[in-house]
Amino acid sequence: MNQAVLQDLAPEHVGVEICRADELAQRRGLASELDEMWSYVGKKVEPRWLWHAIDHHSGTVLAYVFGRRKDAVFLQLQALLEPFGITRFYTDGWGAYERHIAPEQHHVGKENTQKIASNHINLRTRITRLVRRTICFSKTTTMHDLVIGLFINRYEFGVAL
Repeated sequence: MNQAVLQDLAPEHVGVEICRADELAQRRGLASELDEMWSYVGKKVEPRWLWHAIDHHSGTVLAYVFGRRKDAVFLQLQALLEPFGITRFYTDGWGAYERHIAPEQHHVGKENTQKIASNHINLRTRITRLVRRTICFSKTTTMHDLVIGLFINRYEFGVAL
């Protein structure tokens, strides 16, 4: 609690609300970090993007899709996120986000996307195909999506296949 701020405030301007943590999270609404990560299939002129969303508070992966860096691919991700009822999206300044997320729900900036950036580092460390300078790469989009998808399903969703 910030004592200095409390001393300057009049008591009538201070409100206290007591509730359970799960109720508070429900009232605030779910916040999500969205980002895309570049890799390639075959050669660097054939980029393949992993678009994914994580819960802002827990870091849990909510959904992911593969494709180009196009609005249509983002709209696929957005459709997967619809059932979660997300009320706040934290992203970088990529245009697809700004075009398809309501301004009152969209917050641009690096200060709220640290968890998803950390997730990118972990993925690049653990999956050689995602490293920018590597001799290990996928030759087909099917294998690329399958390898990364299996990894995410196993380590993020706990689904052992």
